[in-house]
Amino acid sequence: MKIQRRSFIKGSTVACIADMLGRDLWADLIDSTKDSGEPIPRRILGSTGRSLSVVGFGGIVVVGASQKEANNRIAEAFDRGVNYFDVAPSYGKGEAEEKMGPALKPYRDRVFLACKTGQRLKKQASEELHRSLKRLKTDHFDLYQLHGITDVKEDVDRALGPGGAIEAFLEAKRKGLVRHIGFSAHSVEAAMKAIESGLFDTILYPVNFVCHYQNGFDSGPLAAAEDRSMGTLAIKAMAMTEWPDGTTKETRSVKKTWYKPIEDPAIAALALRWTLARGVTAALPPGDANLFRIALNVASKAKPLNAREEKALKLLAKDTAPIFPRPVKKPNKNSGPKNQQT
Repeated sequence: MKIQRRSFIKGSTVACIADMLGRDLWADLIDSTKDSGEPIPRRILGSTGRSLSVVGFGGIVVVGASQKEANNRIAEAFDRGVNYFDVAPSYGKGEAEEKMGPALKPYRDRVFLACKTGQRLKKQASEELHRSLKRLKTDHFDLYQLHGITDVKEDVDRALGPGGAIEAFLEAKRKGLVRHIGFSAHSVEAAMKAIESGLFDTILYPVNFVCHYQNGFDSGPLAAAEDRSMGTLAIKAMAMTEWPDGTTKETRSVKKTWYKPIEDPAIAALALRWTLARGVTAALPPGDANLFRIALNVASKAKPLNAREEKALKLLAKDTAPIFPRPVKKPNKNSGPKNQQT
């Protein structure tokens, strides 16, 4: 009986991609995920002039870890050349900040520390900023971001209007508490409106091969940000699709992501290399310690995709449901990006 192409890819993704690429190229991909000890390259972050490692350390990585484990994970990343660290108070309800503060203390003057707020009004945003500074044991943030803007009216207009969070950002910048201002976004419309305001130095945005080939989700915001010389930072490079309906946090193979990440190392390597070739300064991998190490190894020797590799990703994307734009459905406590990594 003839196997339908779509069914074959869904049922045997890894085997299909491996067969398409060939034995030698597939072996090279697997080898790229192993620790070579090589340092992580760096790129300039837009007009800020700051040089960042092309892979950043997301605070979710230390949630659930002991302080000793958090210290070791951050030390390991720093030793490999990672100087970009990103966190938010919503990660583990403050746990990530509390763990990262002591762990980063020996390296604080040698790293680029980014934080975020989900607050949209000035008073609440200012309070959260100062609480984050205290938890992270620092006197300033290199980058402070509006976290997860999605709705133009509720997130962007509210935060940038009179009495909005942007007033707290600008005040903090005048006082030296914040060096640069940015935002993370989960919709094209919100991202474009924020970029057009001219108030931000950076954008943190999903740059994912499935979303790109399915609907061009990243194209408009990346082009608009480049036109304004903004720094571009990527999330969701190693995301595949949403978890199947009925999957709970307890039954997920990776606990810390609201989406289903790419767990096969070779395909994860392809996906990360694709994102890094899109002109972004850096990418934040999923908040899973094992996937983060894979990202470090791949980034240390990343190169643009060749024609066969890009063709393989296009084929994989064609039969995969993208995580953005997110389908409209009833809220579920076991799904969605709230309180998890951007």
